[in-house]
Amino acid sequence: MCSQHNQSLEFKRHTLAHVMAKAIIDAYPNAKLTLGPAIDTGFYYDIDFSGGETIGDDGLKDIQKAMKKLLNTWTAWSHREVTAEEAKQIFAGNPYKLEIIEEIITRGETVNLFTCGTGKSEFTDLCRGGHTENPSVEIDTDSFKLDKVAGAYWRGDEKKPMLSRIYGLAFETKEQLDAYLYQIEEAKKRDHRKLGKEQDLFTFSELVGAGLPLWTPKGTMIRHQLDTYIWQLREKHGYQRVTIPHITKKDLYVTSGHWEKFADELFRIQTREGKEYALKPMNCPHHTQIFDRKPHSYRDMPQRYAETTMVYRDEQSGELGGLTRVLSITQDDSHVFCRHPQVKDEFFKIWDIIDTFYGTFGFNLRVRLSFHEPTEMSKYLGTKEIWENAENSLREIAKERNADYFEAPGEAAMYGPKLDFMAKDSLGREHQVATIQLDMNLPERFDLTCINEKGEKERIVMIHCAIMGSIERFSAVLIEHLAGNFPLWLSPEQVRIVPVSDTQLAYAEDVYTLLKSAGLRVNLDDSNESMGKKIRLAKTEKIPYFVVIGDKEIEASGVTLESRGGESKTISLLELKNLLVEENETKKQ
Repeated sequence: MCSQHNQSLEFKRHTLAHVMAKAIIDAYPNAKLTLGPAIDTGFYYDIDFSGGETIGDDGLKDIQKAMKKLLNTWTAWSHREVTAEEAKQIFAGNPYKLEIIEEIITRGETVNLFTCGTGKSEFTDLCRGGHTENPSVEIDTDSFKLDKVAGAYWRGDEKKPMLSRIYGLAFETKEQLDAYLYQIEEAKKRDHRKLGKEQDLFTFSELVGAGLPLWTPKGTMIRHQLDTYIWQLREKHGYQRVTIPHITKKDLYVTSGHWEKFADELFRIQTREGKEYALKPMNCPHHTQIFDRKPHSYRDMPQRYAETTMVYRDEQSGELGGLTRVLSITQDDSHVFCRHPQVKDEFFKIWDIIDTFYGTFGFNLRVRLSFHEPTEMSKYLGTKEIWENAENSLREIAKERNADYFEAPGEAAMYGPKLDFMAKDSLGREHQVATIQLDMNLPERFDLTCINEKGEKERIVMIHCAIMGSIERFSAVLIEHLAGNFPLWLSPEQVRIVPVSDTQLAYAEDVYTLLKSAGLRVNLDDSNESMGKKIRLAKTEKIPYFVVIGDKEIEASGVTLESRGGESKTISLLELKNLLVEENETKKQ
């Protein structure tokens, strides 16, 4: 349930949706209102502007001014229950409201009307309630702002009319609104699509297709460093690399249950012989077959497999965007096959990896326990008992870890509950990142066992985990979190050497060789550009360090080391090498 504070803000946002609807009807009498809920950052209302009317930026400003005037007269709400016939008379001529009324009747619910304002400001709407009791007193007129207009199909159905969705932002105070607006502007500067292009990390091609990113040498270097780091963390805990193909016979996913539950998201392949295959949307069924290739003793358990590989999901084109929603998803995937008493230890090992990895970048984490929705068991594999046992295990693990966690019914994977890690970035936005999933269903469906101490077959458990979730989505989050300022260990180019003129070039080449031999990614700028332009370019490209070499540096057998943050110092060549190597190896932020 919402806290009292959150509920109060939700009521204010809901109220403002009604105020906006009234202001729009006053300005556009032929417009037809549909639905207007509160959302996480404010509210919106979907409007059908009849007669080809549209609303632009100036229109939004006028509506916002009108809303502020209306608020002064909205002092109390009145509520009444009406019959379906009476409601239909009130909203005659509005097919959207009439459709909503029919739905209310079908559900056997009461039709409720809420009214606020007096005289010309009076407004009545279909509503379930949940408003600010006295809007004129309780809503600060400087705490909200109309934001934008977007297109939205009625009921999200592309076969139905296209409406204008007008968004508003609303917070408790003007200060909170201003802080959010600042965050939005800063987010635009940090947008991974913008920075990815500026820093030449990835690109998209119309010939290849939407949702299929192409990674440049620089972007691929970042992917490689991230993947290598996670493998180093996993290797300490006994993981072994495996490799699987990108396609499979239909039979594998029929057995796993994915063919039935995941059919709409599968890319299907028909062979010349009429056999049906699919591009893999996940790796777990393949990995079960690696485990099942031979009998396992209890002494062999657990078995830990890891692989970084692409999976493919047939997302709708309208849902694709940058790296956050793609068709080709690179997972740093792992699966642990273990006995029931080993589950907690294996979860803690994975949790340690997650804490270390995300701590490296300064993310703050909390945990969502993603459980099944008990009223919709048809969406999941397995019995109610299996689900309850698995979810109780996750609760115990989260409590023993003293985790900051909350439960979320309906967010589970189809085959098991999850620990989803939520990371707060440098702008205060929260993203779902790593996930650990407890799976008691696939071992049942594939009959996965080990031989226990009594010589009997014992059903095992699977644990699924992708530390980054997907490299694409995590890269987007990381680029925006860091504003493109990658730490030294992750930067495609770590150091740039900038000689003042050609007379220092020979010495600069010696410095280049020294750093290159130390394993650093270094470039020498021997262009004919001016010194100032070379340095500005290095800063624009957000290179962590650049080394300036002039006559005085050569005389001192040293260099001037400058960071992108503006710090500068003259040091010896040995100090230069040791400083950079240490920062690179320790992964300093």
